[in-house]
This record gives sequence, structure tokens and C-alpha cells, in this order.
Amino acid sequence: MDYIRAFLTGGVICALVQILMEKTKMMPGRIMVLLVVSGAVLGAAGIYEPFKEWAGAGVPLLGFGNTLWQGVKKAIGDEGILGAFKGGLSASSGGITAALIFGYLASLIFKPKMK
Repeated sequence: MDYIRAFLTGGVICALVQILMEKTKMMPGRIMVLLVVSGAVLGAAGIYEPFKEWAGAGVPLLGFGNTLWQGVKKAIGDEGILGAFKGGLSASSGGITAALIFGYLASLIFKPKMK
């Protein structure tokens, strides 16, 4: 049942994003930013964690926003206002590094071309 709920939750989120892309003139980059910011807002409101537990899995872009928020919240508690500037990057540095490295490796393998 957990797999079905996770699949359906991800499908509903993807369908909502597809509707947003079809019915508005928003570009994909702005929609991705909207998802990340939504994850941060849901995390700040305390809604993301119960949603993740109910859904059975995290949603990548929403989860990234939540990770940024959790890092900022922890760093502000530890270091004060300066934590707002480095907490999110510290919390998500592993994922950011992996994205950069794998993106670079993919560019070496597949020979990207400009459109």
C-alpha cells in the first residue's frame, strides 16, 4: 500500500505541474523554483514532514526546499543571523556536489551541443 500511495502522490504532483505548464506561460525553470520554495514554505509551516510520512516518500524538489529550510533553521539556532546565509548550503552540499559531478560526467560522455 505504501508504494501505491507514494506513486499516486508523485503522480498528482506531476499532474499539477503539467497543468501549470500547459495553462500558464511559466517556463520550467520558474516552476522548479516554485516547487523548491513550496518545499521550504511547507517545511517552515511544519507540514512537509507529516506529508512525507503519509506519502511514503519524499518528492525531490519539494524535499530539496525542505532540506534548505532545515539547514537554515539549524544554523540560525547555532550561529545567529549568519546561519541564514550558509545553513541551507551546508545542509544540501552533498546533493549539490553530486549534481555538479554527475552533470559534468554526463557532459563528457554524451557530447552536449548548443541549440
